Amino acid sequence: MDYKQLGTSELRISRIGFGGMSLEPGSGTAIIHKAIGLGINYFDTADLYDKGMNEELFGTALKPHRNNIILATKVGNQWRPDGSGWDWNPRKDYILKAADESLRRLKTDYLDLYQLHGGTIDDNIDETIEAFELLKQQGKIRYYGISSIRPNVIKEYVMRSSIVSVMMQYSILDRRPEESCFDLLSSRNIGVLARGSVAQGLLAGKPPKMYLNYSEEEVEIVAKAVGFVAGEKRSAAETALLYVIQNPAVTSAVVGIRTPEQLEDAAGVINVQALSKSEINFLKEAVRQNYYEQHR
Repeated sequence: MDYKQLGTSELRISRIGFGGMSLEPGSGTAIIHKAIGLGINYFDTADLYDKGMNEELFGTALKPHRNNIILATKVGNQWRPDGSGWDWNPRKDYILKAADESLRRLKTDYLDLYQLHGGTIDDNIDETIEAFELLKQQGKIRYYGISSIRPNVIKEYVMRSSIVSVMMQYSILDRRPEESCFDLLSSRNIGVLARGSVAQGLLAGKPPKMYLNYSEEEVEIVAKAVGFVAGEKRSAAETALLYVIQNPAVTSAVVGIRTPEQLEDAAGVINVQALSKSEINFLKEAVRQNYYEQHR
């Protein structure tokens, strides 16, 4: 496995990160332990996932390995008391309380990375930042970042806070961050944690369908381009992942893992032949580039 420094932090994280949202309790522990054996050291969850039970799964599985892994979770989506859904809550008092609950479920006394799970331009951003800075002072978190695809929100946190990372959706079918965010984040040495690298499987063999502002026909064209570049050297999924992690702005591709096979495929991308500049350009030219149209 290869590793890269996350922004201005002291965290060296695996180029392939473990996204745990879809992990199932029965098989989850064994898959997490297998990931550690394959060299993955970045594990990402959220208090929202499975109403906190996903954090509990990670906490139990990772406790014996805590000193050797990078543990990240997220905050900001508050479950309603009746469990019918959740509401956005970026207020300081809620974040401080939620952090303690996540620490308890994760069976640790500190988080390596605590991320705001969303954000709007109408939030009291300074209050939210105060919460994260206080948690740093208290030693409950080492660093913080945000998970957002809204350029205007990202810019505010870049300007006002000491975030070390931004998690955002990025793939050959979602190149919006290339135009709106990557240059800014790179100039401030803020790491990108990329999710959605295979675009819901559309770049890894699933039947084409509409995706973002792309038609089914356009998705099919891109998938064929990925298959052509993959050739005999790599799989389509590996090709899609390489496109993401070879972008200099990206620190790690955080891949949603549910099965041992998915884990092996994701971790194995480090060992396959890198994309050439011409192959990257071929993929870029396969379809028109998309752009963020809202929240600019």
